Amino acid sequence: MLDLTPREPITRQALRINPLAGCQPLGAIYASLGIHGCMPHSHGSSGCSRYQKTLLQRHFRRSFKVTTSVLKESAAIFGGDANLKTAVKNIFDLYNPEIIAVHTTCLSETIGDDIKACLCDFPLPEGKYLIHANTPSYTGSHITGFANLTASAIQYLAVDSGSPNDKVCILPGFVNPGDMKEIKRISGLMGVHYIMLPDTCGVFGQRGLEKINEYPAGGTRVADIIDLGNCMKTFALGKYASEAAAVQLRDQCGVPLELMDLPIGIEATDRFIMALKQISRQDVSYDLEEEREQVIDIILDAHPYFYHKKIALFGDPDLIIALAEFTAGIGMIPQYAVSGTPGAYFEDRMREIFRKYKIDGRAKSPADLFDLQQWLKNDPVDLLMGDTHGKLLARAEDLPFVRIGFPVMDRHVHSYLPVVGYRGAIRVLDMILNALMDRLERDCPENDLVFI
Repeated sequence: MLDLTPREPITRQALRINPLAGCQPLGAIYASLGIHGCMPHSHGSSGCSRYQKTLLQRHFRRSFKVTTSVLKESAAIFGGDANLKTAVKNIFDLYNPEIIAVHTTCLSETIGDDIKACLCDFPLPEGKYLIHANTPSYTGSHITGFANLTASAIQYLAVDSGSPNDKVCILPGFVNPGDMKEIKRISGLMGVHYIMLPDTCGVFGQRGLEKINEYPAGGTRVADIIDLGNCMKTFALGKYASEAAAVQLRDQCGVPLELMDLPIGIEATDRFIMALKQISRQDVSYDLEEEREQVIDIILDAHPYFYHKKIALFGDPDLIIALAEFTAGIGMIPQYAVSGTPGAYFEDRMREIFRKYKIDGRAKSPADLFDLQQWLKNDPVDLLMGDTHGKLLARAEDLPFVRIGFPVMDRHVHSYLPVVGYRGAIRVLDMILNALMDRLERDCPENDLVFI
């Protein structure tokens, strides 16, 4: 089917072909699951929550609970307030979560339900919490929903008690549990005490939960979210996913923030570790120094395979920005970079990277895979890198393909292994190098095969 894509550029204003972004509730659910004992609640029709749950389960290979208000035709006319109040009461009675995180959908946003007004006088059980975020699916992306829910958690819960806790707030962005675990490991090695929000370590990958009111052991504790107001600083990793929450914490509790790229590759990881060092005032851990040397050794050894190879990147903006800087830094050419999440910062940041490494590249946001394929038909690259949805494009254009980001639904283990930090850099290099060498072996004469 993708073979029919024309070479001639087509200007489109109101149509997306093979989009590169999920809707906001998807990101809101993932952020909610990063809070301990939290029940994500979708205020909309049942189909909305089922779709988001299915996509997340296919990526993480694990099941989890999501509830819904089950809005029907009558709610579309008279409003869904009654459904929401009944749902919240039933959730506390049946599932006994510590906190319920309500997010909206297209339907509830279109009919104009005022969630805050509806829930402000709800009689909460003792020791329970209730938050909400507006996440209309017809604007933004799953990254926007993730950012909105994280900021909402801070807005509802964070308090400046006047007693500093000597911790930093780490907002990891929309990354896998394996990445969050690596960020925490690096912070620990640097002697920094932290609170991470959200934190999906220990949420996915656990054994099956046997009881209806049982929750995974992981996630950020509500008490820790409240304590975020006493932190000395916020490290917001990834502008699109983390800036809104960092700004909310600064404006609400006076916690200063530092906005950084995701720590993928040598340069971005160096910046993150140096920022941690300023907090802890201790030397860089020997383990981290050793891992950095290993990354450099791999780059030097494999440089002939990386040098001047063109790469096309697509996916979530924070991830693509970090990957573009990393690949450019090892001698590759990130020729194309596209993201489905709207926002001018993506193209501005990509232009900075292009100028820094003297690359004549193209970046677009919001964009879709149709845009990328038209570019590839006119000027091919050596490697395609992005989520599962790119595999049809890779086959149509006969390109080696590296799966990274969200969602990766057709491969296993992905969410356990980090791409951040020096360990993550080794993994990214491994994936890129093996894809390029596999293609080289496929295309080379048989007599040359043994020398590759």
